[in-house]
Amino acid sequence: MPALPSHPDPKPDEHPAGGSRSQCLVQDEPCTELRAAAHRAWCLTDPNAKAQAALAIGEQIASASPLIDAARAFHDDLRPGRPALPRLVHPRDVPNRGAGTPAGRVALLHAIAHIEFNAIDLALDAVWRFAGMPADWYLDWASVASEEAKHFSLLAEELGRRGHGYGDFDAHDGLWEMAMKTRDDPLPRMALVPRLMEARGLDVTPVIRRKLEQAGDAQACAILDVILRDEVGHVAIGNHWYAVLCRREGLEPEADWDGLARRYGASAPKAPFNVEARLRAGFTEAELTRWQ
Repeated sequence: MPALPSHPDPKPDEHPAGGSRSQCLVQDEPCTELRAAAHRAWCLTDPNAKAQAALAIGEQIASASPLIDAARAFHDDLRPGRPALPRLVHPRDVPNRGAGTPAGRVALLHAIAHIEFNAIDLALDAVWRFAGMPADWYLDWASVASEEAKHFSLLAEELGRRGHGYGDFDAHDGLWEMAMKTRDDPLPRMALVPRLMEARGLDVTPVIRRKLEQAGDAQACAILDVILRDEVGHVAIGNHWYAVLCRREGLEPEADWDGLARRYGASAPKAPFNVEARLRAGFTEAELTRWQ
């Protein structure tokens, strides 16, 4: 079986683009085990290298059955490898990103690229962090990481065509903050990251797309079409594993969700919802009605 991707990681005193490197325990030999490859990719600080590593993992699992060591424990430095930029600020300090001007559309695309970059790390994190899960768990989230990397690469390329790059605008760290709150248990991770935070994208992406269409930005609209199509599947995977883990813990997925949200300081989803996309992603009409 061909090796999963190996990328030279910087030495402790080397920081690509000035980025912060988590002190991941990496090896020089190629990774042939899926969770180790995901951990290595998670550690990379260069955004393009991380995306390419995640894409390579996706290509590997599509062409062969990878080795999966579900029992392995990894050193955890809490945060993935990140570049020096973008500067992370409080959400209220992120600049407005209107679609009415070219500059506003670039800032908007950058904000979406930042979400997709974080989504790569979130999916890779689900692969390496949680030991003892079924093989399909690891394959599902490795596949999600690859698709998130595709989204990020599309957006990064489009930013480049518009004279900018990822890191040119400030961003916030909300997605990763919830990931850290749920790092010890895959059940709340599924409840509050795919089902809450990522599912919000199903609601807002069509709204953003309409604004971009009104501005005549066909290329940005085409990228958002790809993202929305894939994100329905990603949220569906989160819903599936949330239900599996609830059954394992003797919980009722809908009735017990509110308690999980309160425990981790999260609020219920806010309407209006993209009902059609949420139903395809595994939500029920009953829970959407309850949250209206």
